[in-house]
Amino acid sequence: MSETPVVRLEKQGPIGVIIVNYPPVNALGPGVSDGIIDCLNQANADPAITAMVLIGDGRSFIAGADIRGFGTGRKRPPLGERTYDVLDRSPKPVVAAIHGYALGGGLENAMACHYRIAVPSAKVGLPEVLIGILPGGGGTQRLPRLVGAEAALDLIVSGRHVPAPEAKALGILDEVLPAGENLRDAAVIFALKMADIRPLPRVRDRTVTAEPALFEAKRKQIARRARNQRAPYACIEAVEAACTLPFDEGLAREQALFAELENADEAKALRYAFFAEREVAKLPDLPTDIQAYDFRKPAVIGAGTMGGGIAMSFADFGYDVKIMDASQDALDRGMARIRSNYATSVKRGSLAQAEMDQRLARIHPVPGYDDIKDADIVVEAVFERMDVKKPIFARLDEVLGPDAFLFSNTSALDMDELASVTRRPDKVAGTHFFSPANVMKLLEVVRPAKASPQTLVTAMAMGRRIGKISAMAGNTDGFVANRSRAPFNSEMVILLEEGCLPEQVDRVMVDFGYPMGPFAVGDLAGLDIGAEGRKRRAAANPNYRKLPIADKLVEMGRYGQKTGAGWYRYETGDRTPHPDPEVAAIIKQVAAEMGVAQKTFTDTDILQRLLFASVNEACRILEEGKAYRASDIDVMWLHGFGFPRYRGGLMFWADGIGVRAVYNQIAAWHQEYGDRWAPSRLLRDLAESGTAFRDAKPAPFA
Repeated sequence: MSETPVVRLEKQGPIGVIIVNYPPVNALGPGVSDGIIDCLNQANADPAITAMVLIGDGRSFIAGADIRGFGTGRKRPPLGERTYDVLDRSPKPVVAAIHGYALGGGLENAMACHYRIAVPSAKVGLPEVLIGILPGGGGTQRLPRLVGAEAALDLIVSGRHVPAPEAKALGILDEVLPAGENLRDAAVIFALKMADIRPLPRVRDRTVTAEPALFEAKRKQIARRARNQRAPYACIEAVEAACTLPFDEGLAREQALFAELENADEAKALRYAFFAEREVAKLPDLPTDIQAYDFRKPAVIGAGTMGGGIAMSFADFGYDVKIMDASQDALDRGMARIRSNYATSVKRGSLAQAEMDQRLARIHPVPGYDDIKDADIVVEAVFERMDVKKPIFARLDEVLGPDAFLFSNTSALDMDELASVTRRPDKVAGTHFFSPANVMKLLEVVRPAKASPQTLVTAMAMGRRIGKISAMAGNTDGFVANRSRAPFNSEMVILLEEGCLPEQVDRVMVDFGYPMGPFAVGDLAGLDIGAEGRKRRAAANPNYRKLPIADKLVEMGRYGQKTGAGWYRYETGDRTPHPDPEVAAIIKQVAAEMGVAQKTFTDTDILQRLLFASVNEACRILEEGKAYRASDIDVMWLHGFGFPRYRGGLMFWADGIGVRAVYNQIAAWHQEYGDRWAPSRLLRDLAESGTAFRDAKPAPFA
């Protein structure tokens, strides 16, 4: 029996229905574009067919191009021979019938059709900028002709997905069907109505104009967000071409810009990040048939900043969640903070008042353990101390049903020790949310020795179900994210001892692409938090490298924004960091007391001192089997620490410099600074073998 073709033509009366069947999401993979063209030619050659419908089987219309093909040198059809061009010049009308997603090349094919209809739940968009390129199938030329230059700029430069009702209002869609109506049948009826209408409404025949000021304003608007990136600006140039050039010349300009972007470092890094985010969900040493528990009754212990944010994360994704704290006063403060966070989103326009009310109604404050005894998943989010967490875990173990899972939001504590106070260590795992928990995308799932495969799979799935990117980490001090970041945090303060100032370091990292510098971030998080971790590590390790400048600020009560002073000074009601001469004096005083010689640093010196320290530690993590892949560490840095996405991630960036060059510099600093810069064994092995960081083979997960 022959295989089902990826595209097939069926007849429904006088309408030819062209069906794309390339699971799981009908990407434009091998054979799809050629199949659409073949079916289109068959239908146009058949006198019994008066019009056509282009539709997708399964979950989507056409979800976009197959990203794996970008940057491979594959040959593309020339202008005039692509599906978009063949659809556009079809002598018989073609109706695009959209469900699921019509993204990238999917929307470009739809816009090349003569009509577009969709179900209410469909979403459309041109998200190519998110992988460092621009729409290369006429999207930058057709979309402005449908919706106008200003709206097209917004959609193409942001890459956002547009719900069907908005797409209809903008002019992308001709019709949105009533909920529940059969898409194929409705599309056939629509095609029958349009079959004899001439001339055919081709998008290419429309005109669009715009004042040059519109494009200059857009460039200024994105200047900070698009720093160091080329693709957003190329998108603006392409839309500008749609307004100033004939259609075919605009297509040629789009193609030239696409060719410029496709193999640039920016696009390579963004494609890498795209695939790394999918790879991180794979747990290669666990049985593939393990199913995540379908939890329905989550609860959160602790109504502080983290607990409240975690409760919001559940509520934001439709879960009713109970939240508990030690006192009614603490619970009331926590709920007030949650309301305030939601109200801020409403004020900014990112959340409707009705949606706020619905989400808030899903969060149920309760006074005691008996009120959560029916919970099937509990996330503990109290103060980061073992002597605080242990009694709570022991009590939860007594109260909850035997099948309930116990998760701890801890950033560094030993999960084996915490699991040991329960009678269900197989159902205990760490779930390290990043602050603010309702905003940050990363969830680090920490794997204690006795956790069952189902517990781990359930914790990973829990993160995905509440909008997070879940990544597995071994049970080691700081786990993977914070442990790999710790040398960065130390080195940035040590640089101050040697002659830097906080504002110099922050400027270098912002120029590199971070949204905020690390000292400003420290003030935002609270310097007392880092001090607590340093005390714990110093107590456990007599050789721990202390940071006297940071400790001095904390001793003075300079905790950051919450006290009006930290590394920077803050005016009342203003979060803008102002360089503080008092901090410069403290740095100078402490450095003199330590007898550290002062020197000047280039921007490259600062950047490499911070990031190479973490690359070396990441190699140690891999050689100890505490992470599955170097790309998992990259995902954690992208979504936990704001590492610039267009640089791919910490390890991908280091690969761009070269393993040997990284090793040589770290070895030189080892000679200059001592043991804290000792090269890891894995780093040395990779340098000697010429193996890239992303191809490193870590030890079995431990």
